Amino acid sequence: MSKPTKSLSRRNFLKTTGAAGAGVVGAPYVLSADNHGDKLRVAHIGTGGRGGAHVNMAAGEGCICNAYCDVDKTRWGAAQKKWPKAKAYQSYLEMYEKEKDNFDAVSIATPDHHHYPAAILAMQMGKHVYCEKPLTHTVWEARQLGLALDKHKLATQMGNHGHANEGNRIIVEWVQQGALGKISEVHCWTNRPVWPQPVENPKTADPVPDNIDWDVYLGPSPKMNYRNGGFHFNWRGFWDFGAGALGDMGCHTMDAFFWAMDPGSPTSVECVKKTEMPDGNFPKQSIVKMKFPAKGDRPAFDFYWYDGGLKPEPPKHLEEGRQLPNTGCIFVGENCSLMSAGDYGDSPRLIPEAKMKEIGRPEKTLERSVGHYKEFVLAATGQKPIDFPGSNFSYAAPFSETVLLGNVALRCDGELKFDSKALKITNNVEANKFINKEYHNDWPAPPA
Repeated sequence: MSKPTKSLSRRNFLKTTGAAGAGVVGAPYVLSADNHGDKLRVAHIGTGGRGGAHVNMAAGEGCICNAYCDVDKTRWGAAQKKWPKAKAYQSYLEMYEKEKDNFDAVSIATPDHHHYPAAILAMQMGKHVYCEKPLTHTVWEARQLGLALDKHKLATQMGNHGHANEGNRIIVEWVQQGALGKISEVHCWTNRPVWPQPVENPKTADPVPDNIDWDVYLGPSPKMNYRNGGFHFNWRGFWDFGAGALGDMGCHTMDAFFWAMDPGSPTSVECVKKTEMPDGNFPKQSIVKMKFPAKGDRPAFDFYWYDGGLKPEPPKHLEEGRQLPNTGCIFVGENCSLMSAGDYGDSPRLIPEAKMKEIGRPEKTLERSVGHYKEFVLAATGQKPIDFPGSNFSYAAPFSETVLLGNVALRCDGELKFDSKALKITNNVEANKFINKEYHNDWPAPPA
C-alpha cells in the first residue's frame, strides 16, 4: 500500500500545480527538444503491457528516458533494460514532482481512469503528450483535453495507431471523393471483449502484493477490493477503470468512419441491445445507435456499433455467399457500399465487386504517414508543426467524446438527446451523471 509520504506528495503536487483549483503551473518550459535534432526526453507512465510497446516505440525513435513509472514494480523490466540509469517510480504524480526538469513529454499507457489526470497535469507543466486510446475515461474529460490543446499549444497524439495505416486513408479518400454517393448508414463491429466481461466487483479482498501500490492504481476511482490477477489486462470490463469493448476498440474500428464522414457530435445515442451489467460494469454484448445530423451537402445518417461478436445484417450490395468478417466496418451508400476487415481499416474494398472494378482505387489526396509514434516525436521536437500528428487532440478529443457517449447509453434506457454545446443530455437528467464522474481519494478533477 502507499506510504504516507506518497499521499503527502500527491497532495502537495496537486496544490503546487493548481489542480485543486488555483490555476496552472504557468508558461510551458523551454524544452531541450525544441532545438531541432535533439532527442526527445520521454517519461513513461505504464511500462508493462501496452506500456511496453510505448517503451519500444520511443526507443526505436531514439528517444531518451530519464524517468518512468508503473504501479507494479515487476513491470518495470522493459524500461529498465533500455534505460538502466532512469529513475523508477510507482506514482506518476511523484515522478512529475521530482523529475519535472528531466523530461519533455509523457507517454501514457495506463488503465483508462488515469488517462485524463496524467495527461492534463502534464500539459499544465508544458509537456507534450502521447496517450493511449480511448483518450479519456469520460465524455467531459475528452472535452477538457481538446480545450487544453487550444490553450497550451503542445504536440499530442492519441494511440489509435491504425490512424497511420494505408487502409484507413483509402477509405477516407473513397468516401470523400464521392465513390459511394450519399451514405445513409455506417456499421462497425468487433469481436471484443476478449478479456473477462461482464465482471462483478470483488466482494472480498486478496492481500495486495508488495510489488503493487494499490492506492496509486485506484487513483481517482472509488475504493475497490484487490483481487489477484484481476486488474492488469482485465481492468477493461470494470466501469470504474475501463471503457469496455466500445472504449477499447471504438477508437480503432470507428476511426475511418469519424475521419471520412467528419460527423461532428451525434444528436442522439441509444443502446438498442445489451446483455447483463453486474454492478454497472460492461456487458458481454451490446449494440449502440447514434444519429448524426446533416452537414453541408452530406445528409443525416445513422451509425451502429456492435460488440461481443454481434454483427449487422449483410448489406444489400454484398455478393451472395460472401460472409462478414469477425471485425469490420461497412459504409452503406446509394451507389455501392464500402467494407473493411479488422479494426484498422484493413483490406478495404467497394462492394459489389463490379463497382470495385468500375471505380478502382481512389486518387491519393491524403499525406501518407511516416509512422504514428514518429509523427508525435517530430512534432514534439519542433521538426514538424504541433498539429502534424494525425490523431492529435483536436481530432482525438471529439472522436473520444463520441465513442464514450455510447457508454453513457449503456447505463441508460431509451434514446438520449445530446446537446454538444452544453455537453449534456437534455431528455434524461440522470444520464448526465455519466457524462463525467466524481473524483475520489483526494484526486479532484484537474481543471483544463
